[in-house]
Amino acid sequence: MQLTKFSDFALRVLMYTHAAGDRIVTIEEIASSYCVSRAHLMKVVNALTREGYLKAVRGRSGGLRLGKPAEEIRLGEVVKKTEPDFALVECFSTGNQCVISGCCRLPRIMHEALDEFIATLNKYTLASIALRPQDFRPPVRPEGKVPSVVQT
Repeated sequence: MQLTKFSDFALRVLMYTHAAGDRIVTIEEIASSYCVSRAHLMKVVNALTREGYLKAVRGRSGGLRLGKPAEEIRLGEVVKKTEPDFALVECFSTGNQCVISGCCRLPRIMHEALDEFIATLNKYTLASIALRPQDFRPPVRPEGKVPSVVQT
């Protein structure tokens, strides 16, 4: 099982925004820090804002800040809201064609494992994985240049 880049970036955007404290951050700033595409982060930020994890501040000095206290943002809930599906095996998805679906015992075990995965993530909040602002400085190459943005 692997989380999508969308969920990965969602968690990283929240971590960056939390590290900024009361300071408003911009998508450009976050994209530069992680060396990722601004366009991709726009989609992530829109989803996080819709779910109330981020609050968008409009205007010339606008940007983003956390929409709720970091202690209230459970990692499992963020992952559940940002993953498109958790079809671990074929029978979990629509269009299932597995010939043993009616009698197979595997789905129950897989559901249990998925529930435990989310439960484990929900033991932790954004506050529990907090980093310092200096942890987000982009790496500088020996020639003094910051790496270019990676397109996703």
